[in-house]
Amino acid sequence: MRIVSGIQPTGNLHLGNYLGAIRNWVKMQDEVAASGGQSLYFLADLHAISMPHVPADLAANTREMVAALVACGIDPDKSILFNQTQVPAHAELQWLLNGTARMGWLNRMTQWKDKAGKNREGASVALFTYPVLQAADVLLYQATHVPVGEDQKQHLELARDIAQKFNNDFATEDAPVFTLPEPIIPPEAARVMSLRDGSGKMSKSDPSDMSRINLTDDADTIMTKVKKAKTDPEPLPGDKGGLDGRPEAANLVGIYAAMAGCNVDAVLADFGGKGFGAFKPALGELLVDKLAPINARFVELRQDRAALDAILRQGAERARALAAPTLAATYDALGLVRG
Repeated sequence: MRIVSGIQPTGNLHLGNYLGAIRNWVKMQDEVAASGGQSLYFLADLHAISMPHVPADLAANTREMVAALVACGIDPDKSILFNQTQVPAHAELQWLLNGTARMGWLNRMTQWKDKAGKNREGASVALFTYPVLQAADVLLYQATHVPVGEDQKQHLELARDIAQKFNNDFATEDAPVFTLPEPIIPPEAARVMSLRDGSGKMSKSDPSDMSRINLTDDADTIMTKVKKAKTDPEPLPGDKGGLDGRPEAANLVGIYAAMAGCNVDAVLADFGGKGFGAFKPALGELLVDKLAPINARFVELRQDRAALDAILRQGAERARALAAPTLAATYDALGLVRG
């Protein structure tokens, strides 16, 4: 079993990233390592340049993201942690796969439509071909499984389509070039919404810092954000059904359940009938208790640039070794002479 997944280094990780992806990465890392498999987690810095960005911020965010991931529990000894830039095979394979990918496939990508908006003529070519690089990211390592959320399922399906067409066109059934990766949709992945609007996802792109709990927030900041989180005037219900039509209440209860490792009904068994004046302090204390060790480790790691660069360098060296056979096989299948 080989798992591959990536995250863009576009700023500090927040609670939504942690509960929706990173916590599951750590769990999978340990399970896969115990079974003799491999986990590769990368910082998608090549993807980041598909949108306008500040170069100095991208470099700083890449290192900060390494510190945050390690602080959350990603172990460079159990997983291969690296950034795309240090493994040129990602970009090489994307170009080789561009001959197999089809314009119609890319035009149907929902995220392309969303991110380009009405200004498609002004969007970068990189934004349009972003899904082909995503396909290269996983096919390069013969990934057997890829953790995906609902918003990424379409991109993994495209990766499988590209792999299947390439195998059909340039390989044989007995000796395919690429493995078709299967999706892993973690059953416990929490969908964390904004603290200011329960109908929208918690996001680092939200201009209001009060909308999210950053993993870098200290205890006082976390308590303040929770206490000021948007709610409604009604007390909490006694069961999950009573949260229907109450998105902000459902979000806070869901966060509590995810952090406590229980279900929503168990939370409501304790807090049903109580108001948010009682619930919010309890939620804040739980978050502080769970996130304090991550914050402390992050603060320590982020100050050691040499150590962070060493983690990326060592991870990239291992990733390049894994990528080389697939890249060579792709060149050979296409009839390209490299000497």
